[in-house]
Amino acid sequence: MDDFTIARAVHLFSVLMWIGGVAFVTLVIIPSIRLTHPPAERLSAFDRIEGRFAPQARIWVLLAGASGFWMVFRGQMWSRFAEPQFWWMHAMVGLWTLFVIILFIAEPLVLHPRMKRSPDPAADFRRLDWGHRFLFLLATITVLGAAGGSRGLF
Repeated sequence: MDDFTIARAVHLFSVLMWIGGVAFVTLVIIPSIRLTHPPAERLSAFDRIEGRFAPQARIWVLLAGASGFWMVFRGQMWSRFAEPQFWWMHAMVGLWTLFVIILFIAEPLVLHPRMKRSPDPAADFRRLDWGHRFLFLLATITVLGAAGGSRGLF
């Protein structure tokens, strides 16, 4: 087995775990919290649950980025970033960059401190819900684009 094949397997598995986690949080955890907790308690409930997932998400995002970079480097695919039919590669890099910023900068330095001292936890939970829905939509478009694009659909 060559290094490119290993990188592809690592990439696919890490994206599965990362985006699968985003889907689970967006489609299962947040709605469950909404149904089982009063508005003022939802944000703290989310913080307790999500706190266990965030460290895992950081690992998967780093692995997805490293393996994706390795495949582009090893396969000498840099020129694809200049070709419109490879828009999905831009989408992957953009989504990855957004999640790196969220997971490594915004969450620990801004969002978690704000959650702990939120003046309006119900409103912050609603924003968090819509933020996750938006990220899930971007991730869905990106994954569908990459799955089709990597097989010549575009």
